[in-house]
Amino acid sequence: MDELLKEILEDLQKEITDDLNADILTSKLKNAYMEVMDARNYPDDYQEAAVEKDMKRYYSIIRNLALYDYNQVGAEGQTSHSENGTSRTWRDRSEYLKRVTPIATCV
Repeated sequence: MDELLKEILEDLQKEITDDLNADILTSKLKNAYMEVMDARNYPDDYQEAAVEKDMKRYYSIIRNLALYDYNQVGAEGQTSHSENGTSRTWRDRSEYLKRVTPIATCV
């Protein structure tokens, strides 16, 4: 987990150039990672190494969720925003998680 989070954090820090708050970004990144893990629904018998290898496949989703959440800081819950002729709308956050396939188990 630490290696993947570190790699994503480094990439996002290169991308975000305006007033980067590394503590907030780290928090958003950890949350995105845990959210993808939860969506994957790993069985209890999955080894930690297998989970880490599998989570690397979701690099872009974790990264995009963290960036989305970071960009929402201060505007959480807002459904629209217009200021000085500029209007913003946000992609539905759940669109990112639709690409995460849960692991099915048979009993």
